[in-house]
Amino acid sequence: MPETENRKSDHIKIVLNKDIQHKYSAGFDDVTLIHNALPEIDFDDVDTEIEFLGKKLTAPIMVSGMTGGTPEAEKINKNLARAAEAVGIGMGVGSQRAMIENGKLLSTYSVRDVAPNILLLGNIGAAQFAKGYGVDECKKAVEMINADAIAIHLNAAQELVQPEGDRNWKGVLEVIRDVTKKLGYPVIIKETGAGINGDVAKQLEACGVKAIDVSGAGGTSWTAVESFRNSPVGDTFNNWGIPTAVAIKWCKMSVKIPILASGGVYNGLDAAKAIALGAHACTIARPFLRAAVASYEKTKEEMERVIRELKIAIFLTGSKDLKQFRSKKIIITGRTNEFLAQI
Repeated sequence: MPETENRKSDHIKIVLNKDIQHKYSAGFDDVTLIHNALPEIDFDDVDTEIEFLGKKLTAPIMVSGMTGGTPEAEKINKNLARAAEAVGIGMGVGSQRAMIENGKLLSTYSVRDVAPNILLLGNIGAAQFAKGYGVDECKKAVEMINADAIAIHLNAAQELVQPEGDRNWKGVLEVIRDVTKKLGYPVIIKETGAGINGDVAKQLEACGVKAIDVSGAGGTSWTAVESFRNSPVGDTFNNWGIPTAVAIKWCKMSVKIPILASGGVYNGLDAAKAIALGAHACTIARPFLRAAVASYEKTKEEMERVIRELKIAIFLTGSKDLKQFRSKKIIITGRTNEFLAQI
């Protein structure tokens, strides 16, 4: 198996079977939603629908881009996509570099046959921009899988601890600006577990990106993942990054474009807290991955569980929809509050 495919296969096995969780939390434990003991709402009337990148989602939940480029990824992505289509949420695929380098791997990313209507995001690593990738490769990533937009992922921490990782990040921002201007499809930027601060968010907004997925610290630590692949420094940077709750609030205060939240979002209550902090929607990875490895049915059940939990949280604040919910007061305490006070 070629190096890239082998690495992707390793990543799936490690995420499913090893302890790769950040030791510090994403910060959602520090966020309290104010309970309304007399909501005066019919639960069945709670509306979680949003619009994102021109498509309607039944809830502000998406499947984070996780995998592709290895044989087991085909089943996983198909299960994720079928379930996303059934419940009406969006989805991203994993990094498409392997597919661009080897067109025979297209089937491990292609999901339109089972999910013709979902919001679908392609995925390219920004580190490749320093190696010559640009508009053409991004267009291939979108059009070969009939996606609606592309997510450009930032994973500097992972790359630097990875023995075979990319070290050169010079000129990446300029390529992002060029892609955003010329691609013809919406571009979003996503981190991969280390968070995005307000200053970087401003730079990205100025480039014309349509949304930012902060993907903060608190969920899967990709430096920890690489430590299981014999990285000599992976453990040292296990807890590197900006907690997700802090990154959401920081970016929301800094830019006007939509903020997406990922990194330690494991259930509907986490999603509700992320939205209360300012996220437009949440992207979820590991809980959906575990289910997708099992079956489509398990994946659909997991997605439905998350959406139901989100609706319960909205209902219990006395809100009938997301607009009302976003206006509710929240209490932020602990490490998250201390961090935000320093911004």
